Amino acid sequence: MSTGVPLASGKSEIFEVVLQFMPDWVQIPVLVLIVLLVVGSWVFKLKRKIDRRRARRQGQTVQVVVPHGEERGADFLGPYAPQRQTAEPSGADFLGAYAPQRPGGNSPA
Repeated sequence: MSTGVPLASGKSEIFEVVLQFMPDWVQIPVLVLIVLLVVGSWVFKLKRKIDRRRARRQGQTVQVVVPHGEERGADFLGPYAPQRQTAEPSGADFLGAYAPQRPGGNSPA
């Protein structure tokens, strides 16, 4: 009783073809490695979730450590981030040499 519609997605069909292409002695270790990767990712996510919950209960801030060069996401501006402030002020409010002189000397406030 076939409906003519494949039940598996294209990814799973490709996965099956690759596994069938491998010899039997390679199939089992590959499947074990894939299962270990999936279970390991679940354990890692669960551990981070537990750590966050403990930190919240104890009133600590949760520090997210981002390795240098791996910033990403909505808060990462990359080359569009504002540049560091220079030692000398600039911009629309800075008058420089055109600023009115203060009576009593040239010392800045």
